[in-house]
Amino acid sequence: MHTYDPKKVLISLGSHSVAGYSDSTFVTIEPHGDGTAKKVGADGEVIRTVSHDKTATITLTLLQSSLTVAFCQAMYDKDQSTGEGFFPILIKDLKGGLVFAAQDAWVVNSPGREFAKEDSDREIEIATGEATWGGEG
Repeated sequence: MHTYDPKKVLISLGSHSVAGYSDSTFVTIEPHGDGTAKKVGADGEVIRTVSHDKTATITLTLLQSSLTVAFCQAMYDKDQSTGEGFFPILIKDLKGGLVFAAQDAWVVNSPGREFAKEDSDREIEIATGEATWGGEG
């Protein structure tokens, strides 16, 4: 039997600990590449191709007031002005082990903004270099 506890999912962007998770889906990790693809010839012969693209895109969904939104904006601004907005990313589920890690990650674009009568979530897209997947994730 396993227990999932969202408070046990820790995300770090360099030395910054992500806080202010949305109350719904707060992190999505999407792999790039084709994984293992196949092609079938006219005579039925099958060939497989293994993709070596180990990069990914992470989407963080955070509360409007999260300090991580400001951190990501600052890293994006730094990357735009100096090209040095890289940081390592680690996503770990303390109940299930390492979920995801990459030595090089960066904020893709300035976090979008929305203002309304009620507070709203902010989505931040982060791209990575070569990544490692593990655990039960």
